[in-house]
Amino acid sequence: MKTNVNFSEERIAEYIREGMALKRNVLEPLVHSKNGKAPTGFVAELNLAPELSLDELEEFGGSVGVFHREKKMNDADAFSLNEIATYGSKGVMAYAAHCHQLGYIEDEVMMGLHQVFVKLSSNDPDIEGLLETALKVGELNAKTLAMLDEAHCSNFGAPTPTEVLTTAVKGKAILVSGHDIKDLFCLLEQTEGTGIKVYTHGEMLPAHSYPKLKKFKHLAGNYGTAWQNQKFEFATFPGPIVVTTNCIIEPRRMYKNRIFTMNEVGFPGVAHIGEDRDFTPVLEEARKAKGFPRTITPARYHTVGFNHRAVLPLAKQVIEAAQSGVLSRIFLIGGCDGSEWDRSYFTDLAEATPDDSLILTLGCAKNRIINSEKLKYATLANGMPRIMDMGQCNDSYSAIVVATELAKALDCSVNDLPLSLAISHLEQKAAAVLLTLLHLGVKNIRLGPKMPAYITPNVMNILVQKFNLMPTIDADQDLKAMMQGN
Repeated sequence: MKTNVNFSEERIAEYIREGMALKRNVLEPLVHSKNGKAPTGFVAELNLAPELSLDELEEFGGSVGVFHREKKMNDADAFSLNEIATYGSKGVMAYAAHCHQLGYIEDEVMMGLHQVFVKLSSNDPDIEGLLETALKVGELNAKTLAMLDEAHCSNFGAPTPTEVLTTAVKGKAILVSGHDIKDLFCLLEQTEGTGIKVYTHGEMLPAHSYPKLKKFKHLAGNYGTAWQNQKFEFATFPGPIVVTTNCIIEPRRMYKNRIFTMNEVGFPGVAHIGEDRDFTPVLEEARKAKGFPRTITPARYHTVGFNHRAVLPLAKQVIEAAQSGVLSRIFLIGGCDGSEWDRSYFTDLAEATPDDSLILTLGCAKNRIINSEKLKYATLANGMPRIMDMGQCNDSYSAIVVATELAKALDCSVNDLPLSLAISHLEQKAAAVLLTLLHLGVKNIRLGPKMPAYITPNVMNILVQKFNLMPTIDADQDLKAMMQGN
């Protein structure tokens, strides 16, 4: 289950029962098929009866939890690599779930994940094999991100740079947060002609750049920032809130009766929209709510949509800017955000970058950059914007494509580009993206604001030796090293 997404014990139990039913349905025909083999070991033993209570399921969970598995492996460094690959696999599966929702799935990815699971279910403290497995997860994630990029574009059109209103418009309103753009599209269809305006929040902001969503005139703008600010931003929004697949924080009483969850998201006592995507209860709540009493002036905007399809045509301009001295360096600063105080590092770093540098940003951590008064409207000497918002965390694929194509154009490797990466790490999608970068051989990545707790010192040494992976330290100190190509 994805971090911070589902806190409903009943819903989680339903997923467990559904998984066991799928196993039983697949097992018999598989065993009796040509060359079929019955599972052995833990997979064979895993058979949770449908009638198990929540207490019994919780008790079983303790027998397969982190501490139990670590004890059985009896090797801290091997278990560290196992955890890295496990978290990364969860990230791949989260991205694959987005793909599946849009009608895309690849057998190669799913088969690869099953092969990864075989390795991760073993207690063999195989350091080299587990490192290889972790990088395999990165490879699978690269394919999944490419698939999700294609799924979004085939369903909603190719993103284009688009100005998004970030101030309120008078009228009834609905707020949509999370990653699943299809849910937003269906809501826009059902609210068209009702007079109700729809706003995006958090990772839904890039939806404004897709042509099939831009055609809805009542997609009014974006409200708020990242997921960790829900308790403040949801409380002040004057209408119902829909949380599609993304992190959810325990709702405050002042908005708990007007928040709705979807897909894998769940919280006890919060209404859930089913697979039919019938938003009738949301519309009813919107009609009852006050809505925004007036239109805020002056209006403010933020530009989104710097997908690789939009950035690559600028490659010649970027190269000329670098060669002529207009552009000193490119920074990729983004990733998964959180509420810890030291995450201000990424704002400090971005604001400290020289005026002749370009910042590519994505994921919820971009909110620490795009809302900077110093950077918001900054441009290079040639008129290019200094900040290019590439989209959701899964749009790290676009950053990879841009870096790869620039390297080809300059006849060098990605590691030889005037490019520095500072990645904000939090949960399993971030782990998957990091493993993808390592699989591609990208070096000199700065990861922070803290190293994940599951990385042991010895494993960190391995990652330093192979990829020069570095923890973030101090924004000014790191920037000096970055400007020198380190």
